[in-house]
Amino acid sequence: MTIEAILIWIIVGGVAGWLAGTLVRGYGLGLVGNVVVGILGAFIASWLLPRIGVVFSLGNVLVTAIVYATIGAVVLLLLVGLVRRAR
Repeated sequence: MTIEAILIWIIVGGVAGWLAGTLVRGYGLGLVGNVVVGILGAFIASWLLPRIGVVFSLGNVLVTAIVYATIGAVVLLLLVGLVRRAR
């Protein structure tokens, strides 16, 4: 994996984590936490969305990656919120 690829992962993760934190109010985890949530969200979305039949391309690979990662990050933040409430 090249340095450029790692930087793209971090940027996509940061944008997706920020968007997810904005959409799911009250569950933001700060800058580093949002990047981690965005990257994990990309993994979750790439696994979950094709399994439920949601596969789309928005024409631009970067935009599609951000949308996928945001959807996965929202799912992850909602699960984190449920776990926090259960305690």
